[in-house]
Amino acid sequence: MNLEEQIAKIVEANGAKLYDIETATEFDETIYRIYITAPEGVSLDKCAEISNELSPFLDVNPPMHGQYRLEVSSPGIERKLTKPKHFQQSVGSKVKAKVLGGDKLKGMLKSADDEGVVIETKEGEKSYKYGELGTVKTYFEF
Repeated sequence: MNLEEQIAKIVEANGAKLYDIETATEFDETIYRIYITAPEGVSLDKCAEISNELSPFLDVNPPMHGQYRLEVSSPGIERKLTKPKHFQQSVGSKVKAKVLGGDKLKGMLKSADDEGVVIETKEGEKSYKYGELGTVKTYFEF
């Protein structure tokens, strides 16, 4: 079992699901971010509870060499879609996408499978393979 699968098991044992993991550097500090989701939403208490469970596990099974700070949080209402499962979970959501080659588009994520997506725009439905997409995020209009 790889590290991500082990982290997912700990997250699920605490009533949430693993959404994504990323490593970032901010102000010369390495941050190991674990994003979680839950049907009832993600509270600060839920993040703290999962962080407290993951911290000793990651002390024994470090995700990287050197020092890092662990963060556990929700991916937010406007979230990056990077894996097919993210797109599949977000069908029906409004998305902003950068298509490789420079085009940008906005629309509703109509469908997603393991190969690609269909986005409904003002100009009609457009299909893309995941390899054709750059950054894709859900967005919320107030």
